[in-house]
Amino acid sequence: MSTAIHPNGPKGHLIRGNLPEYIEDPLGYLMNVTRQFGDVLRLRFFNIPVWVLNNPEYIESVLVTNNRYFIKPLDFRMPFFRGIFGNGLLTSEGDFWLRQRRLAQPAFHRNRIAEYGRVMVEYAEQMLATWQEAEARDMHREMMVLTLRIAIKTLFSVDADRDVALMSTLSNDLIGMFELQESPLWLAHNYLPTPANRRFGRGIKQLDQYIYDIIGQRRQSGEDTGDLLSMLLDARDEDGSRMTDKQLRDEVMTLFLAGHETTALALSWTWYLLSQHPRVEASLLAELETVLGGRVPRVDDLSELKYADAIIKESLRLYPPAWAFGRQAAQDCEIAGYSVPKGRQVYFFPWVVHRDPRCFDSPEEFRPERWFDEKMKQLHKYAYFPFSGGPRVCIGNSFAVMETVLVLATIAQRYRLKLVPNQTVEPWPVFTLRPRNGIRMVLEKRAVHSSLSG
Repeated sequence: MSTAIHPNGPKGHLIRGNLPEYIEDPLGYLMNVTRQFGDVLRLRFFNIPVWVLNNPEYIESVLVTNNRYFIKPLDFRMPFFRGIFGNGLLTSEGDFWLRQRRLAQPAFHRNRIAEYGRVMVEYAEQMLATWQEAEARDMHREMMVLTLRIAIKTLFSVDADRDVALMSTLSNDLIGMFELQESPLWLAHNYLPTPANRRFGRGIKQLDQYIYDIIGQRRQSGEDTGDLLSMLLDARDEDGSRMTDKQLRDEVMTLFLAGHETTALALSWTWYLLSQHPRVEASLLAELETVLGGRVPRVDDLSELKYADAIIKESLRLYPPAWAFGRQAAQDCEIAGYSVPKGRQVYFFPWVVHRDPRCFDSPEEFRPERWFDEKMKQLHKYAYFPFSGGPRVCIGNSFAVMETVLVLATIAQRYRLKLVPNQTVEPWPVFTLRPRNGIRMVLEKRAVHSSLSG
């Protein structure tokens, strides 16, 4: 056991600690302090001490080996997070979480989610039908609307554009509230009736009404429409009990908001990276021509779309939508030889770890081929963790990977996406890693293979 009471870290301000420097540039600040202070460092936000872990072995100890000693961090128990996600898989703990995970898991069985592949491709094709040669579009917005439509269809079997417009507006409003959680007034926005908090409350009520109405209609009809909600409604625990309407609401809200947002971002950053790397794009097109020959992709093609899969992996490495993960010590324990007191906040950042030169050669380079290198097979499992890990690994990770590869293959065959000149594409780390001002791209049609229309 180390004799040190706590790890080293930047000194910070007397009252606000390290918060001012962190807020100014979260990603840059984290890169700087982790390189300066090593694999375990200490930060302080007002009176809350936070440890940051940058070693894959230490991250594994928290997420896997000693996961029983940790719960979700403090911010996940704030009224804001609870208002959105309730007591769903993202926020719940202990036996209740285990029960909910057990009930929800069958909905994401590989054979089950494969049925949704057709929906993903069909909706991508519908989006492409609205695109025109040489027009400029915000690709982040396009991907958000597309994944939102896919989420509503696969969750609820609903494809009304009115619902998509409502959900898009509300989810964007919620993201604005996430930004306020990083401000010095975050406590006020959680516990006081500020204008932002009141607006947030109205948005949640609208989302709740939408979801509860669908749950009520489905319970009344008893119809199994083959969607995720049907699976959750039918799920029974070992004692025969099912989810209540409130439990269903919390799980659906978690899957809906967290699911479509992160998938849209994975695709958005992928288009940005491809526009900057024509060699990678050319290799992708060669694979698509070999595997698909111009036809639309199917789920059966996924095993052959190896380079497309590597592109998504590499995009998730450089621009992980879930850019930060955290835990709180539920009891006294130990990390890396340091005593961790109960209640300590512990964080680890894929944004930082995925760029560690000890794990990745030329880590700032977008090089999908790295995933075919033999030495990558020896990569520590928690040097790359875009979906977290351990018992609480993202339940929808296979769904998300399938969706990103199928959508990538569908669009890349039809269009080349060129970045509009003289714009600043800036990562914006709120709840997820968004492009602050979108990603505007010019659409350039490719020659259409005859089988695409067949």
